[in-house]
Amino acid sequence: MMRVRAAIVAAGLLAAGSANAETLNADAARRFVVGNQFAYNCYDGTRGAGRIYGDGSVAGTIQLGGSGPVRFVTLPPGTLRTKGQAVCASLHGLPFEPCFNVNRTDEQSFRGSVSGLGFAYCDFTRRYNRPVVARTTWRLRSSQPLSIQSPVVTAKAVE
Repeated sequence: MMRVRAAIVAAGLLAAGSANAETLNADAARRFVVGNQFAYNCYDGTRGAGRIYGDGSVAGTIQLGGSGPVRFVTLPPGTLRTKGQAVCASLHGLPFEPCFNVNRTDEQSFRGSVSGLGFAYCDFTRRYNRPVVARTTWRLRSSQPLSIQSPVVTAKAVE
């Protein structure tokens, strides 16, 4: 069941819109979403964040119902795909292939809903990843060289 929810969330990501307030076709949605990070909140309290890759795979987090553990989830390549002008999810074990409607709510956000089930939706907001800054060199704070030998400990005999 968690994989189904994750696929629905991921498909909603792929079905995202562009800068215009309109429902977009699958190609425009793909250009907007692939490679970008989105946080999401769903009608049932489920929330998390994720990224969709160009091969239709997904990686991200999910917290079902808004409580309990946050889980890292991956879906394999080909999970999300276009079917005509629709964005759909393909999962093994699911007897149907859900497709999604998308309505942009502002410049960085949209709502994705399961076609035919308007009450089943997630709201997505684009996250901008800040570059990770890592220190690549270390400076010694004293003028003494760093010793790579451990100090010798000697024990005196107790008389």
